[in-house]
Amino acid sequence: MYGSFLVAGDRQHGAQTLRSSAHLAALATQSLIAEAELTPKPGLVDQRGSGAHDDLSLDLMRLSATVLEPFFAAMSENSAGREVDARLREELAEIGRGAERAMFKATRGSNAHKGAIWSLGLLVAATAFRVGQTAREIATVAGAIARLPDRAQPQLITHGGLVRSRYGVDGARGEAANGFPHVIQFSLPTLRRQQAAKYPEEICRLDALLSLMSQVDDTCVLYRGGAQALRFVKSSAQAVLTAGGYGSSRGRKLLCEFDRELTSRHISPGGSADLLAATIFLDAVERQQGEIREDQTKREEPDGAA
Repeated sequence: MYGSFLVAGDRQHGAQTLRSSAHLAALATQSLIAEAELTPKPGLVDQRGSGAHDDLSLDLMRLSATVLEPFFAAMSENSAGREVDARLREELAEIGRGAERAMFKATRGSNAHKGAIWSLGLLVAATAFRVGQTAREIATVAGAIARLPDRAQPQLITHGGLVRSRYGVDGARGEAANGFPHVIQFSLPTLRRQQAAKYPEEICRLDALLSLMSQVDDTCVLYRGGAQALRFVKSSAQAVLTAGGYGSSRGRKLLCEFDRELTSRHISPGGSADLLAATIFLDAVERQQGEIREDQTKREEPDGAA
């Protein structure tokens, strides 16, 4: 009798873990789709078109996000009740490499979400450790995982690695290892502040994205345009925020000009976009939402005019 009680308890715990993992994976996937659909984003894929990209589209971004969902679920399930140690880090990394292969297969070689697999994968795993954590606590656990070595990591030459070497910036790996400071200190507070002011969700998210673009040493921007492009991105994003954000008429005008310049110069702040998806995810988790709330973004003309 006692033994069968344990079996039943184990089954119940297992079922709860699977339900939780499926929920976290769904939130992560919905966050990626919400980021992709948010319009208008300077230089990025959105409902108007491909922005500064030649090899990506909104449909491709949605497909990539959907393909990643079972991998996020595996990361969550693998982390529940575990200790933060090198073995867990390596197991998560292996799942992440599988996710990358699935993404590249689905997109026929286009990099839709490689950075997001890293950042959101860590946050999903960290969230699974314990119920009821704050966003800051989740980011701290994710940072602890990220700082551990992955002995099986292939030594490949990547765009991010080249940029880190040339410009001495930390990039996505440093952001994660430091506990996602730009999300915790800038984008999440901006999102919450605009939500409290009762702005539509798309304005809250666009201003959160701009707060990231004004602060992040985005390796995607550096790779495409160098240090001068990064200075332009940071100053232009800050100018929109200073003008009142996307909720103001002046801010909208500046953002549209900003968008046209990035698109014409083929500069995409993809690192900030990945961190926006992480922000949306953490916001939903901390609020214990069943799903990512939808914004009311409407399709706009290609030049960004409302």
